[in-house]
Amino acid sequence: MKKIHILALIMLAVGAYVLVTASKDVSTYSNYEDAIEGQRVRIAGELARDREMIYDPANNAEEFIFYMTDAKGVTKKVVLDQAKPQEFERSETVVVTGYLDNGDTFYANDILVKCPSKYKNEEVFVKEEM
Repeated sequence: MKKIHILALIMLAVGAYVLVTASKDVSTYSNYEDAIEGQRVRIAGELARDREMIYDPANNAEEFIFYMTDAKGVTKKVVLDQAKPQEFERSETVVVTGYLDNGDTFYANDILVKCPSKYKNEEVFVKEEM
C-alpha cells in the first residue's frame, strides 16, 4: 500500500470516531419515566409554576432548585448546579441535562431556557391584516 492510502484510511477512521462520539451528545429529549438512574439525559419540560423555587445567592450562588413537568406530565424536583438564569420565571420551555437520582430528584448541570418572543404579538398582527 502507498503512504497516501494508509493516510486516507487513518483519516477515515478518525472521522468515524469523531462522528460516533459526537452523536452521543446530540440526543433526543427524554422524560423522567425513561431516564435510567445515574445516566446522563436531556429532558424538556415546563416550569411548575405552582411549586416553590429556591435560590439563595448569599449562601450558595451555584445552586438553584425548582420543579419541572416533563412532556408526559410528571413533575420532579430539579437541582441545578448553576446560578438562576435571568428571566427564568417567564420561560416557555426548559431543557435540562443531567441525571436522575433516587427516582425523585433530577440533578442538572446544564440548562436551556426558551423565553417568549417579543415579536410574537407582532407576527400575529401581521397575519391578521392579510
